[in-house]
Amino acid sequence: MRIGIMLSERPGTDSLDRLAEDLAEVHAEGFSSAWLSQIFGLDALTALAVIGGRVPGIELGTAVVPSYPRHPAALAQQARTVALAIGPGRLTLGVGLSHQRVIEDVYGYDFAQPVRHMTEYVSVLAPLLAGDDVAFRGETLSAAVDLGIPNADPIPLLLAALGPRMLRLAGQRAAGTSLWMTGPKTIREHIAPTITEAAQDAGRPAPRIICALPICVTDDVEDARTRAEKAVGFYGGLPSYRAMLDREGVSGPVDLALIGSEDQVAARVREIADAGATDFVAVPFTRGDSAKRTRALLTSLIG
Repeated sequence: MRIGIMLSERPGTDSLDRLAEDLAEVHAEGFSSAWLSQIFGLDALTALAVIGGRVPGIELGTAVVPSYPRHPAALAQQARTVALAIGPGRLTLGVGLSHQRVIEDVYGYDFAQPVRHMTEYVSVLAPLLAGDDVAFRGETLSAAVDLGIPNADPIPLLLAALGPRMLRLAGQRAAGTSLWMTGPKTIREHIAPTITEAAQDAGRPAPRIICALPICVTDDVEDARTRAEKAVGFYGGLPSYRAMLDREGVSGPVDLALIGSEDQVAARVREIADAGATDFVAVPFTRGDSAKRTRALLTSLIG
């Protein structure tokens, strides 16, 4: 199982410079990949173009770009431009639906048919990422596009897929899935079997299953759990993540966080690998000594 890390943007006009410094450290420590989320801060793809140009040689990915606010042809154009800027074989594009309260309340789009929307979105996005032209007319979107960007390689596409229909779509049309708030039991019993069967039926390679979870090596477990609750507790109120927490049999996001001693956290990481994840993306949420211990453990596992 490959081990990557989620980069965290910090406030300030020098945030891109600091992200580049963080990326250089991540690369030097041997992590296989670095990821950026797309929420309401920096534009993830633009930021990756900037910092990826300064730090060569490590996979960079979005986890994930919401689909609704961007036409798939425009997103493919941006992604292919970023890939051209940072070099071939480095960019992985993670795309997801986001959540009803974000898409409807913030952006004003209709969230009534999310699976149909993503199915049609991928029908445009996937071939454009592969360098093909597209002529498509669907119920929720249409496109007739041929992008003239001279990319050397196709750009891998990951879907944030949790439910059965989205997982089947990811297996049939994408390189894999990017997970959040999903534990090893759910990966083993639900995620891996569903997406792998769909990929096999479609004659596609085995899919990537990327598991991202909060992580903290510490002797003060209660303090870390309190910090985790502040950082990620609200995800338990979002229906798609609540369904994964219920499948896992835990009460909330804090119970999925990898918190404890080096041995305890390492055992949790190995459990994720044994469940069928191809990648673990660590999401640190503390600073100071616990952050140093967490990075030290992760680099030891890489080795």
